[in-house]
Amino acid sequence: MDVGDIMTTRLVTVEMDDRLDVVKQIFDTLKFHHLLVIDERKKLTGVVSDRDLLKALSPQLGSAAETARDAATLNKRVHQIMSRKLLTLHPRAAVADAVQMFLEHRISCIPIVNEEFKPVGILSWRDVMKLMLGKRKLDSG
Repeated sequence: MDVGDIMTTRLVTVEMDDRLDVVKQIFDTLKFHHLLVIDERKKLTGVVSDRDLLKALSPQLGSAAETARDAATLNKRVHQIMSRKLLTLHPRAAVADAVQMFLEHRISCIPIVNEEFKPVGILSWRDVMKLMLGKRKLDSG
């Protein structure tokens, strides 16, 4: 079986200069844990996780103790917090290759890209677990 058979194809992307308030709104609204970052040519340039966002925002945000400085953390740009060291696979890669990548690199998602390095899907360890249980993709990465 190939990763293309089990990857999530419903992608939400952001651009490098998008502000973190956009990323926060996407994570708060959708049940995603990773966003793919693309350039103007729609090529993959990075990944932002909900954990990356959590680390970048002030813990006082949204509390009674929030200051203007805390709120300003929402003005940071995606390129300031995204992961740039990308490990990717092609849709025809074997699921076993993805499992090995998850284990060796301790990552939680793998962007799936085509020949032009444009994202066509994303594979999370949850997708692999669903496969192991005999279920198909029920929700997104």
